[in-house]
Amino acid sequence: MAEEDDARIRILQSLRGKICEAKNLGPVSGPNRLKDLCTFCTISLDQEEVFRTKVFDKSITPFYGEDFFFEIPRPFQFLSFYVYAKGVFQRDLPVGKVSIRKDDLCKYSGKDDWFNLQPVDPNTEVQGKVHLEMRLNEVITDHGSTGQHLLVKIIECKELPLISGQNCDPYATVSLVGPARSDQKKTKVKKKTSNPYFEETFFFEVTRSSSYSRKSQFPVEEEDIEKLEIRVDLWNNENLAQDVFLGETRVPVKILQSDRVHKAWYLLQPKGTGSKSKSDDLGQLRLKLTYIEDTVLPSTCYTPLCNLLLKSPDVKPISASAAHILGDIFRERYEAVLPMVRLLLYHSRFVPFVSAVAALELDNTQEANTIFRGNSLATRCIDDMMKIVGKSYLAVTLKPVIDEICDSNKTCEIDPIKLKEGDNVEVNKENLQVYVQKVFSSITQSSSNCPPLMCDVFRSLRHLACKRFLGDPHVQYSAVSSFVFLRFFAVAVLSPHSFQLRSHHPDPEIARTLTLISKTIQTLGSWGSLSKKLSSFKESYMYDFYKSFQEEKCIEKVKKFLDEISSNVSKESCRQEDAVVLKEGEVQKRTQGKKNFSKRNFKKRWLRVTNRELSYHKRKGKEALCTISVKNIQAVEKLDESAFNRKNMFQVVLSEMPLYVQAGNCVEASEWLEILGQVSRCNEGRLTTYHSSNYTAGAWQCCKNQSGSAPGCKPCTITMLANLQLDIDCDREAERIFSLLSSNESKLQNMEDACASMAVYQGPQREQEEYSKFTIQEPKETFQTLKQLRNVMEELQRQHNSRNNTTAQYGSLDNPIVGKTS
Repeated sequence: MAEEDDARIRILQSLRGKICEAKNLGPVSGPNRLKDLCTFCTISLDQEEVFRTKVFDKSITPFYGEDFFFEIPRPFQFLSFYVYAKGVFQRDLPVGKVSIRKDDLCKYSGKDDWFNLQPVDPNTEVQGKVHLEMRLNEVITDHGSTGQHLLVKIIECKELPLISGQNCDPYATVSLVGPARSDQKKTKVKKKTSNPYFEETFFFEVTRSSSYSRKSQFPVEEEDIEKLEIRVDLWNNENLAQDVFLGETRVPVKILQSDRVHKAWYLLQPKGTGSKSKSDDLGQLRLKLTYIEDTVLPSTCYTPLCNLLLKSPDVKPISASAAHILGDIFRERYEAVLPMVRLLLYHSRFVPFVSAVAALELDNTQEANTIFRGNSLATRCIDDMMKIVGKSYLAVTLKPVIDEICDSNKTCEIDPIKLKEGDNVEVNKENLQVYVQKVFSSITQSSSNCPPLMCDVFRSLRHLACKRFLGDPHVQYSAVSSFVFLRFFAVAVLSPHSFQLRSHHPDPEIARTLTLISKTIQTLGSWGSLSKKLSSFKESYMYDFYKSFQEEKCIEKVKKFLDEISSNVSKESCRQEDAVVLKEGEVQKRTQGKKNFSKRNFKKRWLRVTNRELSYHKRKGKEALCTISVKNIQAVEKLDESAFNRKNMFQVVLSEMPLYVQAGNCVEASEWLEILGQVSRCNEGRLTTYHSSNYTAGAWQCCKNQSGSAPGCKPCTITMLANLQLDIDCDREAERIFSLLSSNESKLQNMEDACASMAVYQGPQREQEEYSKFTIQEPKETFQTLKQLRNVMEELQRQHNSRNNTTAQYGSLDNPIVGKTS
């Protein structure tokens, strides 16, 4: 963790979920009927698109099945899901949207819900905030009476949306609006910026209109002020076309006190005057969402909790350890074990812990053929470990053959009932057999790429299984194959998009092919007699297909592979670290050395970073145009938008000249900064300061220093220490564990009560029914650990409470006012 910034509190947001399917999609504007169009979905943070599904073939009930996960790097008001009809010779047509306020996300978190699509109305598509200064002054009129003048100063705006992928040309209108008046004034247009700085002041006379018969120039009475409001509208100047609405905010004049300045940030709001068409006409979208917001305290706050969890492998019995208690309490919540696994992995305590837990499970396993078949703490921990540690192993082993299967799109259906007209089952069977052989060979020849930590776990499982079932010669293999084939490779083949082997969910026909391959791989890799294997197939066509493989040869290959990945030879020292692709994707890269800001100086490139080098290519799969050793990176920082009038830009600082890159959106930019910062954080030549803008016209635009070699004018970002290949932030994992325990204190109390009951009555004979959910071997030891956990949690809660008072002031940039809507 970062020792340099011990007092810093981080608010980290993440979103995980699935765009499942749509139904009854309604008509879109234009001559096309929706059933004749292909559709796709996007996800936006306010108005910034951060995710897009693939295009689904013509259907009004498309099944998207797209999983997504990303860190949210900035504040936002709305999370929106859009359904579009793909245009062929015209722009894509919006079908409808689902918009969820950030404050409402917790209502849907962890749930699978159908949402009605709402109309996409330009007047509701807003983003950003505006900084205003307002004052109500008393003045003496020409007639000697007292009147009131209103001063409205529009200072600046932040985070306005992109228009057609480019920074907008914003201006603002400022109006004083009442039942019988609407005085409007306008700022100058600011060019190509999403963060315009206006600094323009407007004055309004707040008096009775001359038509008022009784007291035409008297001061405004209290009830009149109640009806007046200041309205600020942001627009994008379109020159020849109609200007685009960017958002508005309304401030009641009554909140202003005479001669006092009111200065605050306001969130821009929709107009609220959009289309009233029935949402039922547009269809529905099924979504599964999990939104998490972690308030991460300084590292020292989590030291007691981490120490308690990390000593778990040494606790006897293991069931009395803090880590085992955590898994026991949340045995029905699969994702709850993940932060604990990540914490143990980071501190190299995973292998001894999972070995102890596996030994406990084996003690309760009566038959060798049921070994590690259930959803136990041991299997959940090892599943999570393989997904984290084995990510690059899967990519090296399976990605080439998975890409071939998905791209070639050969028919492999062998079920007679599902065959289409014109299909040849023998040709299909031959296609499937070729694919299975390729996948099987890729797996059984991959032992040299198996991560050392996975090998250590498999070696331990093999040893424990042999010790438990001394007379069974096969159990040493089934203990390993039940994980590496059934829970790792077969699952990755079935859902390659879930393991980052493919960017999108496969088409139904490809998905069917992968299902058949996965079934066969499970059977080929499982350990048992041929009759047992064949009995696992309920379908006769799979039974016949499997018999076409040479059983003995397959068994020998599997046996050799399992021996190699669970042998007693440690691979750590005899193998150089492989190059691991940490991130790759399309970006806009500025041509280095160019002096002007022409769009032509930015070109699409495929950027790729491994733990060894950064490279960019003309397109994905092409030879590198330039390769940079990560050891030569001196800093990785954001670039001011004003440098090139582009958002989401960052710079890779090198000794010769910086590399300027524009990411596709804020999520992509944040990921590039995080990964490049991590991979270069220990470089000897790393800088402590940097320039936040570019050098042009003979000076750095950020500090106006005219020396091109001048040291930076801003301190470099402190990169939080994390394990690059495992992508683990220990403070964040500890905070998630604390949150889980805090929200389930009743379960901790039930476990304490069970321990007390068992200790008093000298055994489990009087334990209540709910106590049987816990694994308690030594009640006194377990009770002691529970007390320690409770003490740690109370102290952490106190730390959180003491920092809750530091929330940003309402009306500040970090906590803007949600203004009145129309």
